[in-house]
Amino acid sequence: MRAWSLNNVACRILNAHWASPGWRLSPFRYSTPSPVEKPYYVTSPIFYVNAGTDLLTKAGFSLNHKAPHIGHLYTLVLTDVFKRYHALKGRKAILCTGTDEHGLKIQQAAQQAHQDVRAFCNENYRSFEILAKRAEIQYDYFIRTSEPDHRFAVQHFWLMLKERGYIYTSKHEGWYSISDETFYPQSGIHLALDPSTGRKFMASRETGKEVEWSSEVNYHFRMSSLRDRLLQHYKDNPEFVQPSTRMQDVVQHVTAGLSDLSVSRPVKRLSWGIPVPDDPSQTIYVWLDALINYLTKANYPFQVPGQEHASGWPPDVHVIGKDIVRFHCIYWPAFLLALDLPLPKQIMTHAHWTLGREKMSKSTGIVVNPFFALDRFGSDTMRYYLIRDGGVKDDSDYDNMYIIDRYKSLQGTLGNLVTRVVRGKGWVVRRAVKFGRFHKSSEGKKHLEVLKELPLAVDHWMAQLQPGEALKKVLEVVNQTNQYMQHASPWTLASPTDRHGKPKPHHQTADAREINPIIYLCAESIRICAILLQPVMPGRMKHALDLMGVKEERRMLRDAVVGIDKEYGVPMVDIGEGRKGVVFPQLRSEF
Repeated sequence: MRAWSLNNVACRILNAHWASPGWRLSPFRYSTPSPVEKPYYVTSPIFYVNAGTDLLTKAGFSLNHKAPHIGHLYTLVLTDVFKRYHALKGRKAILCTGTDEHGLKIQQAAQQAHQDVRAFCNENYRSFEILAKRAEIQYDYFIRTSEPDHRFAVQHFWLMLKERGYIYTSKHEGWYSISDETFYPQSGIHLALDPSTGRKFMASRETGKEVEWSSEVNYHFRMSSLRDRLLQHYKDNPEFVQPSTRMQDVVQHVTAGLSDLSVSRPVKRLSWGIPVPDDPSQTIYVWLDALINYLTKANYPFQVPGQEHASGWPPDVHVIGKDIVRFHCIYWPAFLLALDLPLPKQIMTHAHWTLGREKMSKSTGIVVNPFFALDRFGSDTMRYYLIRDGGVKDDSDYDNMYIIDRYKSLQGTLGNLVTRVVRGKGWVVRRAVKFGRFHKSSEGKKHLEVLKELPLAVDHWMAQLQPGEALKKVLEVVNQTNQYMQHASPWTLASPTDRHGKPKPHHQTADAREINPIIYLCAESIRICAILLQPVMPGRMKHALDLMGVKEERRMLRDAVVGIDKEYGVPMVDIGEGRKGVVFPQLRSEF
């Protein structure tokens, strides 16, 4: 792999723009260190600080703050589930998210708010940072593209592209979308009508966003020269883009031909961004700027030879919405190929959320504020709902009643199962675990085999970037455990009386040797399912494992093996009565 280091040209130009007295860059010289294992590296896209809607939240914002929407939360939760799952496997895992703070739309939004653009960004990035914390997203890096280290990485990347002959100057004319921050060809636009005002305007066929004609001299990237290399990469890596339908779309687009890409705007048009390092009259194109954020937090260009993987590069997966496929699956690989840098292993492109079967849009007011949802239902409930119902290939419809229905289902299945086992009358979980034998009935043997296969099934679906399918597999086992327990009816065996309330004859009274195998299999099912559900519902599953008395250090994926843990069974929290000891308590409101 080509080492990432600062060469003489980059040092000379960057020193001219960055150096202060007593501080200068020099080309790096390294001794070769010992190799370091690559961490799992997963990223969300970075979010525009003017995204979302002007809604007051309970997170301490003023009315001027832009609230993120439910789609932002969905992307973050997907990213976090992947990170937590790989951490559960015992691997160091890194999650990067953040905000995209440059570009014409940000510049104009600040002007409309009568604010200095940097002050505008300093206020509005917080809503995304707080959303991540409220949803218990375990991010390692929250990048802001207005930060100095990112500016340095972008300018270095630019200079490397230029040194390799990929950057040239040319006049560019075309239809530009401020909202999408991209040019569209004539074939990609059409005359549109705003139904609310009757105003006609030119719009992108792809996104429906308004475009304007632009003619300017700027820098271009020789993307057309990378068409064959891109197609070869797609051929060699057929699962590069997920799902496969979007991989097919990408291949079709590139096969049809690529044009060179405009990668700068004149400063007189766009002043809020990263300057071209050797031409202050031009500002670097916001998408080139934004995409490099994934490299910035992987310590680019300060990589030590022999330890290029230490900070996670290349990413194991980029998680993005389907609306930014072109930028991540065509432009971004092309930029990286130009510098012979390793490409991301996979890009997961998820579908969108609708509301009442209509596309969400802040312009129409059809939106869902995630802070309100988190306040009402709680973090784990929302995480569960988004993973269970969220679409990867097809859009999903958001509805509060669906959330309530899914939660009630959890209460009646997993919640009821845990309560039945830990509060059982006539048995003790610790005694059953210590007894350590399973029910020899045909139903017990069948359920035991299903339980043994569950971690492999979950791992398969997680490797396929389908956490919703992995979740469904766990829920199937929860349902089967309830059915098994209902059929085995240990409470009937433990009861000294028959169904009419009369004392049982001595020969009909079961002893612990009959009841313990049933309880042990149910307890093992709860323990393993709760371990596997931790990436989706970390808080509720911690409580479930506490109720089962599973030690903190025995909650990894390697512990999700039948019979491997013989030490649990004594609750670590008060099982009490009513809400105490309940994994899924009643919602505060069902309206």
